[in-house]
Amino acid sequence: MTAETVWQGRFIAMKVDGKWEYASRARGIGAAVILAIDAGEVILVEQYRVPIGARCLELPAGLVGDETAGEPVEIAAARELEEETGYRPARVEVIGHFHSSPGMVSEGFTLVRADGLERVGPGGGDGDEDITVHRVPLSAIEAFVAARRGEGVAIDVKLLMLLGPGLVG
Repeated sequence: MTAETVWQGRFIAMKVDGKWEYASRARGIGAAVILAIDAGEVILVEQYRVPIGARCLELPAGLVGDETAGEPVEIAAARELEEETGYRPARVEVIGHFHSSPGMVSEGFTLVRADGLERVGPGGGDGDEDITVHRVPLSAIEAFVAARRGEGVAIDVKLLMLLGPGLVG
């Protein structure tokens, strides 16, 4: 059976395929998630997310192809990292494509590693974003995440890659 689009906005489409209802990105838009580590510190962002009604601690991320169709993920990731955090990477390397909630959304994301970071601006996102940038030593990531969670900040599932060794060891 072919999925039927029952509603589509600028960025999201709601689809039905047999008994399945799910969300997907509209217009072939993708997403890049950026793992940026500099001098033993990871760059994280915190911003309000309307769907969960709370601020959320995340890896920097952004849309790919939302403004320019066919945009390379590395170019989009570098642009988004600089916009959100103020850091410009010398290199961006694709790690792989992943899905975070495949039972509810078809969207996946391309995880990239950014290095050779240079601070070129304040970050904080574009005009309608209110992004706080955090530089967190990898050795202190568990305590930092626990403290933010304790203050009511939601934690994005992708941070599990940074917490993994402490969770399974």
